[in-house]
Amino acid sequence: MTDRQDINIEALRKVLLDEKAELERICGISAESRDAVELDQTRVGRLSRMDAMQQQEMAKETNRRRQSDLQRIEVALKRMGDGDYGYCVQCDEEIASRRLEIDPSSLLCIGCASGLGKED
Repeated sequence: MTDRQDINIEALRKVLLDEKAELERICGISAESRDAVELDQTRVGRLSRMDAMQQQEMAKETNRRRQSDLQRIEVALKRMGDGDYGYCVQCDEEIASRRLEIDPSSLLCIGCASGLGKED
């Protein structure tokens, strides 16, 4: 693959690294909210056990999404290093520069992302 001339890879790399650092920071801060719910009602306060369990599950799901985002960022950074960045992983066509500016971790062109990509 050739280097894309229409995108500033270094600027997008910085955006990805900043996003990664922020996600890792948030994951570290929110770790306590994913801990097991204790039976001690004085620790939970006025929340019922069910409310606490629901909040815990929501925190776990949010963390799963953050981990997924971190994986996408890691893949995008690796593709930058390999010279494959900016090309759709499904159809190998260029991803629109505007799409990459909006989401630098995009791995699919708009056609493939919407299910309208080329068939092999």
